[in-house]
Amino acid sequence: MLTRIDHIGIACSDLDKTVEFYRATYGFEVFHSEINEEQGVREAMLKINETSDGGASYLQLLEPIREDSAVGKWMAKNGEGVHHIAFGTADVDTDSEAIRDKGVRVLYEQPRRGSMDSRITFLHPKDCHGVLTELVTAANPAAHKDEEDH
Repeated sequence: MLTRIDHIGIACSDLDKTVEFYRATYGFEVFHSEINEEQGVREAMLKINETSDGGASYLQLLEPIREDSAVGKWMAKNGEGVHHIAFGTADVDTDSEAIRDKGVRVLYEQPRRGSMDSRITFLHPKDCHGVLTELVTAANPAAHKDEEDH
C-alpha cells in the first residue's frame, strides 16, 4: 500500500522566483525540472530527503503554462499555495483499484505519466476531505541519479 509522502504540490505564479525562495530560505535545491504539456505545467521537484523504501520526498512547484490547465484553473480560484499531496506506492494500479473499491473516485481510468517518468493518478478531493490526493509509483530512481547535479 502507500509507503511515504512522495511530494507536496505547490501552485505558483512564477516558478523561478518560487524556486529561489525555497533555495534561499531552506536550502532546497532543484532535483528535476520539466514542462509537462499534458498537465499544462512547468515544474520543479525540490528533494527534501531520501526515504527507507528507496524513494524520496519532494516539494513539487507547479507554474501553469495554460490558463485552462487544472493548476491554472485552481490558481484562478485560490491563488498560490498547496495544491495537492502525493503518496508513494509500489503499485499505483493495484492501490488505486483498492481505493476505488472503497468508494473513492479515482480521476484517471488508467494511471498517466507524471514527473520524472513516474506513473500517477489522482483521487477526487470531495472524497478525501477536501484534499486533492495523488498516488505515485516512482520510475527507477537510478535512472535520474544524474539529475541531482542540476
